[in-house]
Amino acid sequence: MAYIGKTPTIGNFQVCDAISVVNGQAAYTMQVSSVNVSPESANHMLVSLNGILQKPGSSFTVSGSTITFASNLVTGDVIDFIQILGNVLDLGVPSDSTVSLAKLTATGTKSSSTFLRGDNTFNTPPLGGITEADMWRLTADITANTDPISSNLERVDNASFAKIGTGMTVSSGIWSFPVTGLYQVTANATMASNGDDNVAFNIYVTLDNSSYDHVANAWSGTDGGGGAGTNTASAVAFVNVTNVSNVKVKFTVTSIGTGSSVLSSSDVNYTYFNFIRLGDSQ
Repeated sequence: MAYIGKTPTIGNFQVCDAISVVNGQAAYTMQVSSVNVSPESANHMLVSLNGILQKPGSSFTVSGSTITFASNLVTGDVIDFIQILGNVLDLGVPSDSTVSLAKLTATGTKSSSTFLRGDNTFNTPPLGGITEADMWRLTADITANTDPISSNLERVDNASFAKIGTGMTVSSGIWSFPVTGLYQVTANATMASNGDDNVAFNIYVTLDNSSYDHVANAWSGTDGGGGAGTNTASAVAFVNVTNVSNVKVKFTVTSIGTGSSVLSSSDVNYTYFNFIRLGDSQ
């Protein structure tokens, strides 16, 4: 093929490590940086012995990483250099396990937990599926305004239940997340109203482990003597947990009057709390 200008150089040109001649020995192992190398053939090599270039095939042959001279070398002979030209016609197909990281322009850290992306960077693969999922419930009724709900809480312990990941922790009614991420937080309450008030079940979020914002609530009952009744309602919020030390949640009960309550059970999920990590924090 003709080129305009200088013909591009193609091939993996390597100079072998120095080889010490052994008296009466013809065969020697070729290495580059102490790693065995195997030329394409004797014709892909330049070999100088005692200052004279050797003819491939007659002065020496190669088999794998071994070069064998036509006759045994003796003390005083010097293998000046062995240059391997690679395949000077085309790149060919590299042998298995021969392309090292140094031959790539990829950035990032290569490890057992990363993969090479299409943009030539090593990155951690996205985790498949849900990595954190937990559920807790209320085990004793609440009959008064409560901020936060801090007692009579248990992780669901039915035989069919299983959490995913580390799970949530709660201290004095303040809930902490196990790892950062975008979480769906659900507070599901079964509430009995005396008919004269609305029972409110609320979700609050703090981003600084101090001040809280009211982000979601669930209501039960009707004002003005609408009649007693029991209802189930859910409050749902997405919580972007960027720092597990600062971003936390709490649950409260407000507007509860005499005769109203938030119902509970230690066997069945009447009033319960779900925490599901949907993905990475945003």
